[in-house]
Amino acid sequence: MRTRLAPYGFITPAMILLIAFGVLPIGVALLVSFTDMNLAGLGNWSRIRFIGFENYVELLRDPAFWQALGNTALFALVGVPSVIIVSLVIALALNRSQSRFFRALRSFYFVPAITAIVAVSLVWGYLYNTQFGLFNHLLSLVGLPPVPWLSDPVVVKFSVAAVAIWRGLGLNVIIFLAALQGVPKEYLEAASIDGAGSLRRTWSIVIPLLRFAIFFVTITTVIAWLQFFDEPFVLTKGGPLGASTSIALFLYQKGFSSSQFGYASAGSVVLFAIIAIVTLIQIRARRADVEY
Repeated sequence: MRTRLAPYGFITPAMILLIAFGVLPIGVALLVSFTDMNLAGLGNWSRIRFIGFENYVELLRDPAFWQALGNTALFALVGVPSVIIVSLVIALALNRSQSRFFRALRSFYFVPAITAIVAVSLVWGYLYNTQFGLFNHLLSLVGLPPVPWLSDPVVVKFSVAAVAIWRGLGLNVIIFLAALQGVPKEYLEAASIDGAGSLRRTWSIVIPLLRFAIFFVTITTVIAWLQFFDEPFVLTKGGPLGASTSIALFLYQKGFSSSQFGYASAGSVVLFAIIAIVTLIQIRARRADVEY
């Protein structure tokens, strides 16, 4: 009996934390989404009314919600493949050499992942500054006009996404490097003896053996971009004209700036459903690939 119960005893603390900070908040958000809870209702529960699906109906009629959802989709379409491809290329390049310089370079690429987002965004804010920023200064050296990096509704989307792409490379590079260490050298040596070049060995041997790592990085990256919040919040506050407002930032503004907790909870439930559906599709695709 002790042997059977021991594993459950070890996982109990983790399960308690998961339920308290993962499952329970989802249930609370679902319940709150059916009410008109606001800041006044926090001190007087009698003011909270059950309104059914009104928050969801209002959410679907809100142009700002659809704009934020569209922005998030664009961020994900630009950011996810960029982060995965660039981090994989960097990992392949760093894995080619075991010198001290390349080992130090691995740590350098991981720095953005552990740097405070506020500090990173402030630095990028100065780089993007229209009048005295470094990027526009470099453009002026070649005779090009300044670019409104954070004030143009179209350009700002890619400017904010670029910061997140740069910041998201570090962790994925480390994951890919760890996966590359598990690629059997015998396969590469055999392919080299058969006359396969470096590019051919990478495409036909290394990439297929990294499928699980690519799958893991893809899922975590997609979830992170669907919850995109830090960079637009610090750099632009969602502006100009909501052009850089992500769905997570939209929910924050509704919940904590406008005190519409019920409305924001409904949006969070919708976001949770979107993330769950996208993740299930990826898992199904991965399972079909493995079975094939």
